[in-house]
Amino acid sequence: MELLVTYDVSTTTPEGAQRLRRVAKLCEGYGLRVQKSVFEVVCTDADLVRLNDALHRIIDDTEDSIRIYRMNRGSFKAVEVLGAARRLPHDGALVL
Repeated sequence: MELLVTYDVSTTTPEGAQRLRRVAKLCEGYGLRVQKSVFEVVCTDADLVRLNDALHRIIDDTEDSIRIYRMNRGSFKAVEVLGAARRLPHDGALVL
């Protein structure tokens, strides 16, 4: 499945900045960064469960927000890219 993961983690405290880094590092293990807080992820149902669980363990539910959009298969190949952004290959292996 293809997912678009976006997040907004409060960085007003040192703990928030630490959560932001942990969320980003976790997402880097699952997908490709396309914006500062936006990742394109290709994964299985089991990977989604693990990702959701890990994100819940990191974030502060009262301050942070994460949105995970399920995309139709092939959406990432059909994306229109403008400006300096590049189309990213999702077929390669990711290293955690």
